[in-house]
Amino acid sequence: MVTYYLTMDEVFKALADPTRRSLLDELFREDGQTLTALEARFDITRFGVMKHLKLLEDAGLVVTRRRGREKLHFLNPVPIRLVHDRWVSKYAEPWAAGLSGLKSRLENPVEKVFEIYIRTTPERLWEAITDSEIRSKYNFGNLIESDWTPGSTYTQTNPKSNAPLGTGVNVEVDPPLRLVQTMTALWGDDVKSEGETRITWEIEQVGDSCRLTVTHDQLREGANDQLYGGWPMILSGLKTWLETGELLTTPGSLMYT
Repeated sequence: MVTYYLTMDEVFKALADPTRRSLLDELFREDGQTLTALEARFDITRFGVMKHLKLLEDAGLVVTRRRGREKLHFLNPVPIRLVHDRWVSKYAEPWAAGLSGLKSRLENPVEKVFEIYIRTTPERLWEAITDSEIRSKYNFGNLIESDWTPGSTYTQTNPKSNAPLGTGVNVEVDPPLRLVQTMTALWGDDVKSEGETRITWEIEQVGDSCRLTVTHDQLREGANDQLYGGWPMILSGLKTWLETGELLTTPGSLMYT
């Protein structure tokens, strides 16, 4: 049986080459770049850049999306977050909230793409996303209430907060494969002013595992990175709970618990 897992060896191998690290730096600086744009920044052949990008994709550090005829490349920080959770988080302070200074903004509305492989079934993964009690185990202790029908609303709360932390609408509900939601963050004045954004959850079964892709878009240029910076921690906690039944105890994961 083929195992569809990103191993630590693949991540470290991808990070070992300085050119590949520089490619990640470029996507850290400006996400969603084409091959042509990336090629122009390196003194190597187009084929060489393609080879490095393929290794980064295989390690899960880069995710691609088609936009018309263009193929855009996005930095996926989740595998690095998993390395952090395995070895660093027990000894170090949490990452700055929202991965501050993540990258300079695109001229168009900002889009963030996160991808992770989890050994579970689509049905169990869907349950973990939509069940309030399970959601609280990996989402900073937050609860989410909804009837999960198309067009319905949802509210995110926390027992330690006197007011809702977020609200939105379930635009598309296609269990157990796809969920599209709007989100308005309410946990602080600095994020309330950001207005409505969109979150898309896509689940694809791959062998005995699932590939979960979370796309957070319709963010304004220069949006507060609190809106999307927590995704690596959330998805890392989701993977840990589904595969081991254990909770992450990183300081960030315990923010509200």
